[in-house]
Amino acid sequence: MLTDLIALTALVLHSLGVIAAMHAVVHARTPQGALAWALGLVLLPYVTLVPYLYLGSSQVHGYLETPRQSPGAPPEEAGTHPACLRLDALAALAGRPFRRGHALQLLVNGEAAFAAMFAAIAGAHNEVLAQFFIVHDDVLGQRFAAALQERAAAGVRVHLLYDGIGSHDLPESYLEALRGGGVQVHAFAGRRWRNRFQLNFRNHRKLLLVDGVQGFVGGLNVGDEYLGARPPLSPWRDTHLGFVGPAVADLRQAFADDWRWTTGARLPAMAPPAPRGDASVLLVTSGPADPQETGSLCFTALIHAARTRLWLSTPYFVPDAAVLAALQLAVLRGVDVRVLIPSRPDHRGVFLASSLHAHEAVQRGIGVYRYQPGFLHQKALLLDDHTAAIGSMNLDSRSFRLNFELATIAVDDAFARTVEVMLREDLAHCLPVTAAEYRRSPYLRRVAMHVARLFDPIL
Repeated sequence: MLTDLIALTALVLHSLGVIAAMHAVVHARTPQGALAWALGLVLLPYVTLVPYLYLGSSQVHGYLETPRQSPGAPPEEAGTHPACLRLDALAALAGRPFRRGHALQLLVNGEAAFAAMFAAIAGAHNEVLAQFFIVHDDVLGQRFAAALQERAAAGVRVHLLYDGIGSHDLPESYLEALRGGGVQVHAFAGRRWRNRFQLNFRNHRKLLLVDGVQGFVGGLNVGDEYLGARPPLSPWRDTHLGFVGPAVADLRQAFADDWRWTTGARLPAMAPPAPRGDASVLLVTSGPADPQETGSLCFTALIHAARTRLWLSTPYFVPDAAVLAALQLAVLRGVDVRVLIPSRPDHRGVFLASSLHAHEAVQRGIGVYRYQPGFLHQKALLLDDHTAAIGSMNLDSRSFRLNFELATIAVDDAFARTVEVMLREDLAHCLPVTAAEYRRSPYLRRVAMHVARLFDPIL
């Protein structure tokens, strides 16, 4: 009887594995991912069925009521920076034009960023919209909650979205205090039961909007570590961008899409903000609901547009084939390509894979530099002398195709010079990656690097 039960269970599991494998082959984002899941589900369904449920199956169908991506999108509005024409593929990818008339503020560390964001929240009259991948119940988290509650008590509409996996240790008492104070707060995709536990298809965006006229985007979440208060990764190196101007309406639409998907409710309409400066801006949103891999295409388009310089900073350097080829072609064109990465790991597996990719990039003539003082979490890019990008996108498969992300592409000579000064200061605290780094690594560490790279599609 026991033998028959075991045989029946094995038959059922293998049958389910075959069905799931067919689903993976049809729906996986990459051939490598499809092959890995299919083999595992057919051969070892006992250990892969449950992980596939929470890692491999998308639950974002219907996220966009009307897809933003439109190949015929105009590349620019009248009066934008001339360099916007060289980035017309990005505008077509985003499904919206470059918009003119922005004032930009580069916030080069956590202290500057949170000082600016708390000041903006305190001055809100109508609406505060906040979204972060991670919110902690610590000193900074309590300051953030108090700022939101104070505005809600003053009659301001206050909405907060956080990611349930990124903020997995956020206590219910923190959320109840916010709700009791009049803040509308939800975990992203809370309507989809599986998304509460699914490790993929998370919302990695970090944004703040005040009164529909002032926006903030970048790499900073809400937690003491982002102020450098948690060794051994401190001092924490990160960057945010504050801006005013018409593209704030696009940022508000990005939040509105996430809010509607999560709650079923729509935000009240607001008039788009008036021009406030000279910079041209394009907001690029990406995620697993897109019909193409917007994140990877965004990086590839930016790299291909470079003529003299392409400097970028990323905590995770796990490029796909298209991005790595674009970087190598840029080097062959004579572009000064520099990639800044951390010298300390926050995720050991990703760090090992990044180290191997860094070694191979150096072999191709790409300059790779390790930031020494602390953990580098910054997501910034400088293109030639006129364009910079600040946002939440990492240079890895998770940002390319698994997470909801955003990036602000700013075309403005003066702002580009400001970003150049920031990155030169960062480079002054870096050491170049050389071929010797890999050769001097113990043999087992080199094996671990190659094993880690096998998991690139889910890192």
